[in-house]
Amino acid sequence: MDNAQLIEIALVAFTTFFATIGPVDVAALFAALTQGTAPAQRRGFAFKGVLIATTILMLFAVFGEAALARLGITLAAMRTAGGILLLLIAIDMVFARHSGGSSTTDDETTEAKSKEDISVFPLATPLIAGPGSMGAVVLLSAESAGNLMHWAVTVGALLAVLLITLVLLLMAGQVQKLLGVTGLNVISRVVGVLLAALSVQFMFDGLSASPLFS
Repeated sequence: MDNAQLIEIALVAFTTFFATIGPVDVAALFAALTQGTAPAQRRGFAFKGVLIATTILMLFAVFGEAALARLGITLAAMRTAGGILLLLIAIDMVFARHSGGSSTTDDETTEAKSKEDISVFPLATPLIAGPGSMGAVVLLSAESAGNLMHWAVTVGALLAVLLITLVLLLMAGQVQKLLGVTGLNVISRVVGVLLAALSVQFMFDGLSASPLFS
């Protein structure tokens, strides 16, 4: 596997994880949920939430492919199903909607406002380690097909996005003031378009590798 292939894998993984985790959106919602919270406590929430989410997603990265094999799910099926899930998330991003695939629902947000410690819920899950990011981790990890370098690059991209998420959480107030609602929606839409293209490619790859078209 040459450098060009590794760079392509890294770019695809980074874009997919950035879209499904949504560090900027997470930071904006985190700022809203922690208004009036002491700075030290807010930093504690950020570190604890990202640590828990990283643990969850790494478990999916390490054991996801084995779980698929155990359940008898082929890579072609996972590519197709993952592509559909990511496409639905991409559509929500393009139209600036929130369905719960990569963010909290209205009911979850309301519940979170009444909690004293939001680091586990809703920060770690579902905001960071949500259905979209979990599905993306399993899909992209399975794509490595046992190639350690491919898997390592994918995990590296995941950890890079999680690090960006942590930095933005620590700067959540500034991010919210700087971008505003319009800025957040612009970023969401641009990344959503990229994710839509990637998700369709995943579906094409899955269908072409399935028994239906082989």
